[in-house]
Amino acid sequence: MKLFHLSHTDLDGFSCQLITKEYFKEGFFYNANYGLEVKLSLKKILETIQSYENEEVLFLVTDLNLTLQEAKDLNRSIEELNNNGYKIELQLLDHHATGEKSAQKYDWYFLDVSKCAAKITYEYILQKHKGFDEETTKWLKPLIDSVNAIDIWLDNEVKNFEFGKVLLTMISRVREINNVLFADLNRDFRLYLLKEASKFLDKENGNILLDNSIHSIKKEYLKQNGKDDTIDNLAAKYLVSSIEELKEKLTVTYKGHKGILTYTLGSISIPANAFLVANKEYDFFIDISKKGNTSFRADGKVDVSLIAQKLANGGGHVNASGCKFDDFKETIDYAEVKKFIQNKLDSLS
Repeated sequence: MKLFHLSHTDLDGFSCQLITKEYFKEGFFYNANYGLEVKLSLKKILETIQSYENEEVLFLVTDLNLTLQEAKDLNRSIEELNNNGYKIELQLLDHHATGEKSAQKYDWYFLDVSKCAAKITYEYILQKHKGFDEETTKWLKPLIDSVNAIDIWLDNEVKNFEFGKVLLTMISRVREINNVLFADLNRDFRLYLLKEASKFLDKENGNILLDNSIHSIKKEYLKQNGKDDTIDNLAAKYLVSSIEELKEKLTVTYKGHKGILTYTLGSISIPANAFLVANKEYDFFIDISKKGNTSFRADGKVDVSLIAQKLANGGGHVNASGCKFDDFKETIDYAEVKKFIQNKLDSLS
């Protein structure tokens, strides 16, 4: 069975995916916030599923409530695919009261407002599948109980409420790996943090010990070749390595010069400089935000202040500048971003 799992972008949502990844091991994982991200993610998943006509598919949505129209559209799409020979099981597990109308209409929409989505997902694996072995259950169940305690705010009613507070902060403050450009790496990082955090559950004052250790846990994950450094430098090196693996996909050109285009990376000074130093065949680096705010960096071979000025009345310095594209439309598809920027650059040639 092929798993396609869409979940929310918070502690509860990622905890749902920790559960399914522990059980299914492999699958296609996606994360989205509400509104446009949900609609675009559902569309992308449905397109990908069409490559698996001859396999059983579980399409799982967790910690995201769908509007009645979104649920109607999704139900229709799944029915059409199944009527054409696909074998797709659709299941939504949620705890948001705003999903009540959708839950009343569709049997695949499971709603329980008394517990968090991760706890619902854990129970779903126990009831609908084979559950977990004893070793996994030993650390996973109390971790999910902690997530439940903080997500529905049980305060001090349960043992690990304070531990859950640390988990909540830990997951919300993951900034070292970009969650749009490197969604899979970002998710793997968060799941690693959750799993490592579980080791503190049975310790006295485990919440304090975990809080003290998060910085070191992050650094251990980001280290390459076992060499220690500041977390900023480790994150920059990790990012450069990640970009290098995708640099052909991320390449844009301007008057014969090669550049790298990233999306929603933010704060690019350190990683852009590190990448350009390590990759001499590249002369400039561009990052654009969801709102069209764009940063340019270069190493002396291209005047990016001139590019920014000509493209959108921006400006800055020869090696560092910025502008804002008012005609940019937010998307989760990097290919659309690249097409937009490359067309802009080509207009200057």
